[in-house]
Amino acid sequence: MAGYPGQQGYGYPQQQYPMGGQFPPQPQAGFAYSQPRPSGAPPPVAFDATPCSKIILRLHARDIVKLDLRSQSDPMCEVQINSLHTGNTWVSLGKTERVKNAKDPDFATTFELDYFFEEKQMLRFILVDSDGKGAGDAIGQVETSLGEIVGAGCGNFTREIVHGGKKGRGKLHVSAEEISANKGIIRLQFRASKCDKKDFFGKSDPFLTLASLMPNGTHAVFHKTEVIKNNLNPTWRQFEIPVTVFCAGDYDREIQIACYDWDSDGSHDLIGTTTTTLNELQQGQRNEWDLLNPKKLPGGRKHKKGYKNSGVLHLLLCEVLSPKSFVDYLMGGLELMCTFAIDFTGSNGNPQLPSSLHYNNPYQPNMYVQAIQQIGSILMDYDTDKLFPAFGYGGKLPSGAVSHGFALNGNEENPHCQGVEGVLQAYHQAIQSVKLWGPTNFAPVINNVSKFAQASAKSSKNGKEYFVLLILTDGAITDVPATKEAIVRASTLPMSIIIVGVGSADFSTMEMLDGDDGNLVDPKGHRASRDIVQFVPFSACHGNPQTLSQAVLAELPGQVVQYLKDANVQ
Repeated sequence: MAGYPGQQGYGYPQQQYPMGGQFPPQPQAGFAYSQPRPSGAPPPVAFDATPCSKIILRLHARDIVKLDLRSQSDPMCEVQINSLHTGNTWVSLGKTERVKNAKDPDFATTFELDYFFEEKQMLRFILVDSDGKGAGDAIGQVETSLGEIVGAGCGNFTREIVHGGKKGRGKLHVSAEEISANKGIIRLQFRASKCDKKDFFGKSDPFLTLASLMPNGTHAVFHKTEVIKNNLNPTWRQFEIPVTVFCAGDYDREIQIACYDWDSDGSHDLIGTTTTTLNELQQGQRNEWDLLNPKKLPGGRKHKKGYKNSGVLHLLLCEVLSPKSFVDYLMGGLELMCTFAIDFTGSNGNPQLPSSLHYNNPYQPNMYVQAIQQIGSILMDYDTDKLFPAFGYGGKLPSGAVSHGFALNGNEENPHCQGVEGVLQAYHQAIQSVKLWGPTNFAPVINNVSKFAQASAKSSKNGKEYFVLLILTDGAITDVPATKEAIVRASTLPMSIIIVGVGSADFSTMEMLDGDDGNLVDPKGHRASRDIVQFVPFSACHGNPQTLSQAVLAELPGQVVQYLKDANVQ
């Protein structure tokens, strides 16, 4: 566990601990306080990040050490967080109530916080035997990450409470639950009948827009259907909209549905509008609405006596679905299996020289090390055994053979490394014995990980394992056609590929592999079933590893959910 100012081991000496009001201005040795940011210190860096979810934490402790002479301890717990959003300083989330004379307290106080998958959110649980007067004796503490709690399976995390580096103080159980309000999806389908004829030489080319009534009284369009050409009785395809987008969770918010006649110049003609609510759509008591054109109503410049409507809108389908979220899958036992692949090509430069991207600077880790540390430390929270396969590619082995997928630890039968530190140790050893060579081929390592992903998908582990390949590279790849084919094949598997560009080379080829502008197509015309590649050049993150992890991991939850949805994993 990383240290912090004033810390001695993991816990506190047996002395008074303030539980109410302001903390003392200077921490005593061994204490961890929620201090305000020092005067003149820079504010936290502002990041444009959206929480993956909201999580509620519930705390339970068992076998709490007895510190009172005549009774059990009176436990109380403070929860602190340290993350990007707190400026990388410890900030208190609050304290539980005091539970009197309790060896096995169940705290009623809950803690709600935003969960950012792509960030390391450290949590500290500080337990004291409270005297009820604002002070208490230290029981001990637990330090972990929110990711480790969420990834514990079924949202149940247990850890020994430690004091002064010693255990035997009891156990803390943390249960996590996703706040699931309004995470539903609405599936809708409409048709229309007897639409007004708007085109001089044909009928109409109708399409629908759906718009939500905003607080300022305007309607904001959030969905457009496809255009049905030359048809006065169109039936549109089904579509799905998140509840939050549809009505911000307000089932009684007015929704305006407008039917237009499409024109190629963009001057679409209004056929008619109607209004409804999600409650009305969902209850099914009404399934058709008149489409009214304001110009033809009384007072309109095209008012016609006896005007009824400009068509009728019919509801064919309305379902509110509750699809599983990324957090649901994690709490259901999904593990993220991370594999590292490191560029050993000659363009990195001689590792013995400071100009090399592989230079082992004792004062400043190189970009490869920073990327492995930052991204690996986040992903390891979702892997129970913390064993990571790690490979190099483009290197010339001591045997003289050039390999595009050799085990960094030298054990081709078992390339797994214990934790992120094990990966870094294997990397530093390999850089001393493997010559930097070339060319830069991605396909072999992608195909290697694909084999494991495919085997998992065909086994009982389908839906319980998702493979993440982290490729670190310093330049353009050589085997573009083969890499495209490998990615397209992998797009049907429980697998994602993260590529980090190290250095300042031309990374335009990498941008092409990232399917943000449409799913990748290989040389044979096969299209990827989904986007599984995320590329980020380290230089674009201004040397900030935390920004790098945000950028490369932001799309991963969506890719995981999309695969599991397509694979019909419940």
